[in-house]
Amino acid sequence: MKKIIILALLALVGYMTYVYFTLPSVDFLQDTIPKETALMKQRDEEYAEKHNGKLPRHMQIVASYSAISDYLKSAVLIGEDDAFFQHEGFDYARMRQALTEDWEKKRFARGASTITQQLAKNVFLSTSKNPIRKFREAILAHRLEQTLEKRRIFEIYLNVIEWGDNVYGAEAAAQYYFGKSASQLNLQEAVVLAAIIPNPRRMNPLANPHYSEYRRGVILDHLYRYHRISETDYQIALNAPLLLRGQTPNPPQLPSPSLPLPALPPPGLPNPDAPPPIKK
Repeated sequence: MKKIIILALLALVGYMTYVYFTLPSVDFLQDTIPKETALMKQRDEEYAEKHNGKLPRHMQIVASYSAISDYLKSAVLIGEDDAFFQHEGFDYARMRQALTEDWEKKRFARGASTITQQLAKNVFLSTSKNPIRKFREAILAHRLEQTLEKRRIFEIYLNVIEWGDNVYGAEAAAQYYFGKSASQLNLQEAVVLAAIIPNPRRMNPLANPHYSEYRRGVILDHLYRYHRISETDYQIALNAPLLLRGQTPNPPQLPSPSLPLPALPPPGLPNPDAPPPIKK
């Protein structure tokens, strides 16, 4: 029995070593924004199965980091990975929370992926949650952090993530949902886009306007509570009518803040009062 266990462990180590050395390089991302990713290919295959082999037309328009609204950057960070600029690719506190919840529910109930991990998955892998895919994702995320600056990782992420059926990247999403460029997005529009990310096809505000309302409210609330926006900005976003492309204004139904505001840490230090992760 002991011999079998040793052989099994050696086989596992050998397989993991093989996986490590056969994963693709991330070096090309230093000067390239991918126009085709593993997720795009997966969505193409899913579409083709339903449409007699016909492939969809992607909407993706690359935008530089400076050409994307700061409101959108802040909203995405609050919604997806508030500690992005502090960690090195993995948020261990969120991982522990996710593992605890998954154990209690006996299933993969909650995600804890950082922006870096999401980028690794979208560009190179699949949406599967199997352990081998997660192992590959972890290696690639580490390589991304070692190879690219944080701002570059975030810039690529904002240009390749899915924002609806065949809609990829912030510029395409801004034009598709609001008929304007990503640089022109106001706070309310940025929150709408950030709320779509966990489930872009289900939370499409044009097709399902009510699905993402709660998440939009939480993101806006966290932006205000954790001093990312002013009270004036908060009130305007809370009360202004939401105008999506081709629609008449609808007043948003978003929750108001009800908890005391936390104090901010000194500039440049991690925020100990960072908001809890929003369930995906």
